[in-house]
Amino acid sequence: MAQTYSGVRESKPGRVNDYGGESIKTAEAFKKGCLKRADRSFAQGLQCQQINSMSALMSLEDAVFIAHSPQGCVGCTSLAVDMYRVGQAHRGVKHIKNPHIIVTNLDQKSVIFGGENKLRDSVNLAIERYNPKLIFVFASCASGIIGDDIDAICSDIQKEVEALIIPIHCEGFKSKICASGFDAAFISIQKYILKDTKLPKDENLVNLFAPVSISYADQVEMERMLGLLGIKTNYIPFYSNLEKIKQIPAAAASTSICKVFADEFMKTLEEKYDIPYSHTVMPIGIRNTDKWFRGIAKVMGKEKEAEEIIAREHERVQPLVDKIKARLQGKRVFICGGTGRSFAAAALIDDFGMKLVGLETPTYDDDAQVDIEYLNGIHGDYVVDIANMQPFEQVNLVKKLKPDVFIGVPEWAAKLGIPTTHVLDMKRPTMGYDGLIFLGNKIADQLSNPGFNVKLSKHVRLPYKDSWYDEDAFKYIVGGEENV
Repeated sequence: MAQTYSGVRESKPGRVNDYGGESIKTAEAFKKGCLKRADRSFAQGLQCQQINSMSALMSLEDAVFIAHSPQGCVGCTSLAVDMYRVGQAHRGVKHIKNPHIIVTNLDQKSVIFGGENKLRDSVNLAIERYNPKLIFVFASCASGIIGDDIDAICSDIQKEVEALIIPIHCEGFKSKICASGFDAAFISIQKYILKDTKLPKDENLVNLFAPVSISYADQVEMERMLGLLGIKTNYIPFYSNLEKIKQIPAAAASTSICKVFADEFMKTLEEKYDIPYSHTVMPIGIRNTDKWFRGIAKVMGKEKEAEEIIAREHERVQPLVDKIKARLQGKRVFICGGTGRSFAAAALIDDFGMKLVGLETPTYDDDAQVDIEYLNGIHGDYVVDIANMQPFEQVNLVKKLKPDVFIGVPEWAAKLGIPTTHVLDMKRPTMGYDGLIFLGNKIADQLSNPGFNVKLSKHVRLPYKDSWYDEDAFKYIVGGEENV
């Protein structure tokens, strides 16, 4: 008997989020079932699931986003707000606006006496000020601990208003795997918007799920590629709206640009609406773009057409890849990114003849095992750090490994003077065949002109003692048979 998914990724066996070691040993241990869940006795800079729930939806039209939390919980939304504004500019919006965010600002008094009145006032304020079609209410650690019943409050107010009021249970303490925040958002979309409603099928329509970290150029590239197959795309939920969300059950198939963004939700769509899905890799680099494209083509019954398109695209981009490869051959790389993006970028660097020396990614599971076995065949042994942020481990490893270039979230490595390229770039291309060329040239340009990072390293000091760099980077990981 099938069990309803809870939205907490740790609820499924085989997912590890605290580990450090060599890649070949990691793959062997996981295959034998010996890679056990561990913990850290010291942790720094965790990303919580609430911010992922908020960022997943924050570009929806006619919506208000209420964080039932202390004010500090929405600090990270500044990144999503920036991406929303840039995305509007790229899409030709003349009058750029901010998303409508309200914080209930839970304080010490709220923790003692409850914060439900603050939430009621905030929902009423949202209706009065913005007259939205959608109001999302995001739980937090604080509201969860004190037991505020956000479901009851939303249900009570819903009786009196037309706007859909949607509670999302993304309390940060529920999961150490921040991708659980995506799942929490989609669970609420299913429960409060789709509601098991069946629609007539559009046999040429595909749900294309995309997170905030996808640039407009990447959207255009993905839609271009699917268009070559004669496929229409329902691009959701980024830069989407209520009407497009409601069209999800009408699709003939689903796929996601990010490997961990809507993977669990696509399973739900198949169970409830008979919508098959393709869940392969993130389309970064030639190999992964081919695999992603073949995956959705197979679901749509267009494999022959896909092979013809892939052959034409290879013929077009391969000479350009070869030119970049001449600039990057043999360079040593450390990669840090989300679960899908880090493994995809690691496959990408093989296109340019580069060598992987270290990989940091938030979680490890069956999907990651497939990727790491592939990478081991290309690069041999390299260091693997399974970590949700943990910059202290990252700088320790980067300092020891001394890569020629760092690909990923660049702040810490840049302060070490290492050339850096951001693979989580929401403003520039990284996906598909066209994104491959842009990203390759970007890496090469950074290597040929690292002056900014070199100067930065001379004037900025990282907050770690010199003695830390001599320690084992994984000394604070405890528990798990292969982690000790």
